[in-house]
Amino acid sequence: MQFTLDGRDVPAEKGLTIMEAADSAGVYIPRLCSHKDLSPYGSCRVCTVLVDGRPQTACTQPVRDGMVVESDTVYLRHVRRYIIDMLFIEGNHYCMFCEKSGVCELQALAYRFGITAPRFPFRYPRRTVDASHPDIFIDHNRCIFCARCIRASRDVDKKNVFGFVNRSATKRIAVNAAGGAACTNVSADDKALSVCPVGTLMKKRVGYAVPIGRRRFDRHKIGFEIEGEAEDTLNATKTDEQTTRDDT
Repeated sequence: MQFTLDGRDVPAEKGLTIMEAADSAGVYIPRLCSHKDLSPYGSCRVCTVLVDGRPQTACTQPVRDGMVVESDTVYLRHVRRYIIDMLFIEGNHYCMFCEKSGVCELQALAYRFGITAPRFPFRYPRRTVDASHPDIFIDHNRCIFCARCIRASRDVDKKNVFGFVNRSATKRIAVNAAGGAACTNVSADDKALSVCPVGTLMKKRVGYAVPIGRRRFDRHKIGFEIEGEAEDTLNATKTDEQTTRDDT
């Protein structure tokens, strides 16, 4: 089948999502909860696109023959920037001190969209850190509720260690043991740790191992694997400047 993506005719196979078809065509659609090794979830809404003029999540919406998809418009850039802004202020994200800095997907998206400081007041929620496990720690301050760890632990690791508890402002990731991570069978080698896009699930004793300048997103903007490795930091900076001008 064939559909239109940002004015370009794109071939796709039946059963693919818009995001999968766009990836195959070399078009990066920003995402946080989506991961190629996990089932679609559609919670973060960063991948929102317009399908025949209506908002849809690209990670869950199947491709349909003849559909018209807009993935990069001034409106959608505004939507994504607001979502990213809110994710920053709803947690306690201090990038300069975070072990995930340089490989954090939330930080990398902020750079891609030219966000150097959130436009909303920080909420500074009171959240805890679970360092009870000998090999990992769970920093609830950085969680963005993408549910990647939940899906990975359930579907890949087959352990069901993680899950959400509570709702609204008190919602958080919890483990399946009252005594914390140390009382679970979670391992530092579990898929659940490697898919965390931020610094919530981290291995101990490996922080800051890669020097600044050599970290993943120091050298390439997020999405470079899809858009092509020729897209380097210089091009990312040019894109951010253009985005800022467009939004202004």
